[in-house]
Amino acid sequence: MAETLRVASVNVNGIRAAFRKGMGEWLDARGVDVLALQEVRADDAHLTELLGDEWHFIHDPCQIKGRAGVAIASRVPAIAHRVGLGALDAQEQVQSSGRWLEADFDLGGIPLTVVSNYTHSGEVETPRQEAKWAFLNAMSQRMSELAAERELVAIVGDFNVGHRELDIKNWKGNVKRAGFLPRERAYFDRFFGAAGETIVGVDGTEGPGYGWVDVGRRFHGEVDGPYTWWSNRGQAFDNDTGWRIDYQVVTPALAERVESYTVDRAASYDARWSDHAAVVVDYRM
Repeated sequence: MAETLRVASVNVNGIRAAFRKGMGEWLDARGVDVLALQEVRADDAHLTELLGDEWHFIHDPCQIKGRAGVAIASRVPAIAHRVGLGALDAQEQVQSSGRWLEADFDLGGIPLTVVSNYTHSGEVETPRQEAKWAFLNAMSQRMSELAAERELVAIVGDFNVGHRELDIKNWKGNVKRAGFLPRERAYFDRFFGAAGETIVGVDGTEGPGYGWVDVGRRFHGEVDGPYTWWSNRGQAFDNDTGWRIDYQVVTPALAERVESYTVDRAASYDARWSDHAAVVVDYRM
């Protein structure tokens, strides 16, 4: 493993379709060490065929055929992994299968945990939104546990929430839609709030800060985006009318090791192999 560890995360919107459209060429050229995938929608055999022998992978397919699915592929094998969020009840576990996968690595004596996360998209006032609330609650609990247990953790993937107005081009038109609801955004206020301090969320609720770091926002500062997802409707991609909903969220100790952060936005609409762009971060190990 190189001294710089390159971690890439992307919602592939179906990995077989992504490879047909050019994902393999991107992966061959990008020098990735750990690759977190969301919305895989495939079987282990497909991953083996597409990724090839040079990759080790772990995979949690969704129990509901044709939906979700998360995987972590790596140049060196994980030494342990865990599937799912324990705080969910039995029914919620089924709804949230293929959405949370943890992998532990030993990088020359340095322990690192990488989580591939695919949060529910939700839909206001429907069971889909209730599933999202349950998932966010369980994720909050697990983030507290991980931060207490481990020094170097990266939770990466499609979080399906734009945290701030900077994260959505047309935020004013989306304040009542899933993905930018004040209650959703308040979770992220707490995730990124100072550890132990009382954080007042954008929805007015109060709770303790978790102390995690949003690598993209820290790296780029107070700028629009950079966006990671664009609707296929209209000219959203061409006009860069996007959402920043794909994150690398890390513990403070890992944040100190960040060397670079890049959103691999395709050069043109026709060159895209997913409706999401890969988020690529280099960590000094």
